[in-house]
Amino acid sequence: MYDFIIIGGGSAGSVLASRLSENADCKVLLVEAGPKDSNPYIHLPVGFSKLTAGPLTWGYKTVSQPQLGNRELLFAQGRVLGGGSSINAEVFTRGTPADYDRWAVEEGCKGWSFADIQRYFIKSEDNDTFSDAWHGSGGPLGVSSPVSANLMSKTFSKACQQAGLPYNPDFNGATQAGCGLYQTTTRNARRCSAAVGYLKDAGRRGNLTIKTGCHISRLIIDNNRAVGVEIYQDGKRQLLHASREVIVSAGAIGSPKLLQLSGIGAADELTKKGISVAVDLPGVGENLQDHLGVDLIFELSNALSYDKYKKTHWMLWAGLEYMLFRKGPVCSNIVEGGAFWYADKQSVNPDTQIHFLAGAGVEAGIEPVPSGSGVTINSYFLRPRSRGRVTLRTADSSDAPLIDPNYLSDPYDLKMTIEGCKLMRNIMQQSAFSPYIRREHMPGSEAQSDKDLENYIRKFARTCYHPVGTCKMGIDEMAVVDTQLRVRGIEGLRVVDSSVMPSLVSSNTNAPTIMIAEKASDLIIASN
Repeated sequence: MYDFIIIGGGSAGSVLASRLSENADCKVLLVEAGPKDSNPYIHLPVGFSKLTAGPLTWGYKTVSQPQLGNRELLFAQGRVLGGGSSINAEVFTRGTPADYDRWAVEEGCKGWSFADIQRYFIKSEDNDTFSDAWHGSGGPLGVSSPVSANLMSKTFSKACQQAGLPYNPDFNGATQAGCGLYQTTTRNARRCSAAVGYLKDAGRRGNLTIKTGCHISRLIIDNNRAVGVEIYQDGKRQLLHASREVIVSAGAIGSPKLLQLSGIGAADELTKKGISVAVDLPGVGENLQDHLGVDLIFELSNALSYDKYKKTHWMLWAGLEYMLFRKGPVCSNIVEGGAFWYADKQSVNPDTQIHFLAGAGVEAGIEPVPSGSGVTINSYFLRPRSRGRVTLRTADSSDAPLIDPNYLSDPYDLKMTIEGCKLMRNIMQQSAFSPYIRREHMPGSEAQSDKDLENYIRKFARTCYHPVGTCKMGIDEMAVVDTQLRVRGIEGLRVVDSSVMPSLVSSNTNAPTIMIAEKASDLIIASN
């Protein structure tokens, strides 16, 4: 018997396990489907390029996407202690205050305005550069400025300024708009995932148990109360019981799947799958939102990007430089440059985010650059209007769910994505890049019209790994959790992860997910 059972050892689950176990009188269990975060690539900043596919992910694909040439897109979700924070590109951004004020004012989430949640961002943070009203120091999550940025990343920042974007040293400060170099969730030139930041010390507490390699099959519901979870570890069935609360932190795909398997969801759909209905909550799995990214690839005239380190002798040199001095390409997350700007000139806040990668072919599906050396610029529309869903394929918990982001179903999203491509091209055509760019590799100079860009988008656009919203917080009939993150209609059950966001934030989603878990920890402690 435990006081609290946390299902999912990703970003949110790691935070919750650490914070709830600070009370020595509480017995806390953290259950994770994947392995411990022992893979060495996890802890090297550059290692993310090796991790977005393979055994540390769930291996998901979307259903066929009609607006993207009926493609089934790879849809990486972390399956390892630390979750997405163990395999992502470590970019540290938080969105704008307007995102959270929208949650509070327009979407029925009282208590979640920026004024309400800012202190949780600060509480989580240990920033090596900034120390002001916008940032924290001494928190669990290491946040660092670049150690030795690539020349191409610095050139990107210059080109952005030539294109009219102001230099911004801090995307998480008073102003988001502009260009510069990203801070990353690293500390001392090593990845600081949520597992590293929150569990490294907490894991030694006698009142915290961490189980990895567990298949989570269903929640145990008794008289409309969550009292535990059924898992299989090493093939053996176990029933684990919680006296206070069960907290689901399995992410925007895993959390709705587990709720549905447990009889929490749209009654008619559950009945069709042969699942007994515990509570009819039609919003479970609905409201899926994600950032849809487009990559433009440019071939360089010389070997100036990180691509040269794919060669064995350069790779060995980079490893030696890292081992001796904690410098060089191994310290890089590759996605060094960034910008927030306006595709729609009527937007009050930036509506497009741009990533600059000092390398080419980092993502699956990208055609190799002939010379072997290139750079990638990626953008996505920050506030997509398209909505998708996550549903069960079958009632078998081992089957992957049906993931339908429904990309570009709203025409405005396509319009803004095309404008994002034009913005990226404008930046790359500035004189700062002239000495280095040989040609545009993808889509190529022949793609000039809006229709050409539309065709390219439909053929090559991909997820940017930011799914949210499938167990949304709010007060309307489609809300799955209330503003305390309690599941409607079931006692002793909360959802705490990116799935509770009512709408997508204007940035990467890892730091906001950690913030949600920090606030949730206080809510849980206060009510118990």
